[in-house]
Amino acid sequence: MEGKSTPNEQKRPLAVFSRRPRPLRNNRAFALIVLVLAVLGASSVANSQGGVDDEPPSLYDRLGGLAPISMVVSDFVDALVVDSTLNANPAIDAARLHTPAPYLKYHVTALVCQAAGGPCQYHGRGMQESHAHMNITEAEWDRMVEIFLDVLGEYDVPEGETQELLDIVGTTKSDIVSSDSG
Repeated sequence: MEGKSTPNEQKRPLAVFSRRPRPLRNNRAFALIVLVLAVLGASSVANSQGGVDDEPPSLYDRLGGLAPISMVVSDFVDALVVDSTLNANPAIDAARLHTPAPYLKYHVTALVCQAAGGPCQYHGRGMQESHAHMNITEAEWDRMVEIFLDVLGEYDVPEGETQELLDIVGTTKSDIVSSDSG
């Protein structure tokens, strides 16, 4: 029957809710607008509290909040799940088939948001529990970091914030890398 969808068909989102807003990508003006809005918002909160807050903004705030973090995570996960170097590891490939990308994006976004000082709460499994069965090698870890840096570069994330994110990711390495081969 034409025009009717069956329960097994995937419903497509409306055009206005496309996967990601491509016009904003690599747009320094957008990044500047987000930064100005964040500064203005922080300034108005500080002024309404009767003074200027001496505490520097969190990494979460400097990254622009949840929307930009979720966009970067979405592109990062999209790049990871199709990477042939990572998928050459049969355990990683099997995990990609078992764990839907949207589920992974949700958890990684919550984790980054929380680790960056935002309001999110990560409720997923620990890094060691999530990755132990994948036998991730040092080379595969390095490839993941390379992809992460590429995505951060696509969004013009400043060097200082990039380093802070790498430091956060680095704290998980001993729980994720479980194999010396590679």
